[in-house]
Amino acid sequence: MAYRILVADDDKDIRSVLRLYLEDAGYEVAEAADGAQALAALETRGIDLCLLDIMMPELDGYQVLKLVRETDDVPIIVVSAKGQDPEKILGLNLGADDYMVKPFNPLEAVARVNTNIRRAKGALPQQRPQHTAPVLRCRDLELDPEACALSRGGRPIELTSIEYRIMALFMEHPGRVFTKQQIYECGWDESYIAAENSVMVCISKLRSKLADDPQAYIRTIRGLGYRLER
Repeated sequence: MAYRILVADDDKDIRSVLRLYLEDAGYEVAEAADGAQALAALETRGIDLCLLDIMMPELDGYQVLKLVRETDDVPIIVVSAKGQDPEKILGLNLGADDYMVKPFNPLEAVARVNTNIRRAKGALPQQRPQHTAPVLRCRDLELDPEACALSRGGRPIELTSIEYRIMALFMEHPGRVFTKQQIYECGWDESYIAAENSVMVCISKLRSKLADDPQAYIRTIRGLGYRLER
């Protein structure tokens, strides 16, 4: 049976990225968006390890850590933007097994999870078979799903996680028209509710990153949505 990892962080993008990498490493993943949810999940005793953010609503990570350590020794890796020694010492003294500073490489997170799971359980889960996703190309654009990277003519283009998901959608189906609803639900990974302005702003930013001409790559199809020009 796969080990179950709790990712407790109020940043949805961080949770999504960690889920992707941890599931690829053979783990099951549960999520918590605030300290109260994290504490409730840990109290079920169905969690084998927790990646615990410090700055969360309801209860912060230190509070959660202190309460959990009163009754449970589940491995906990504190994840925080605070990388100074006093914060690290506080977390470790409260019972954290490890401490990781944001921003971090997701592969580092998996390595730390592996180390602590091996220490606590004696063995790692069996990894999923690795299937290399093909590189997507359209004109001089190239998107590498393995590296989550976009380039134009060999020049890297920095994207947010939302922008990346939208470009992946476009490049998987060049020439296809996508509605604002479809774009929003793909990029933000949630139901579309009065979010038209968010889509328009994101498309505008993407266009400015791709070329000086706003219609050069992503064209507006009036009354329908947007498409990536072939």
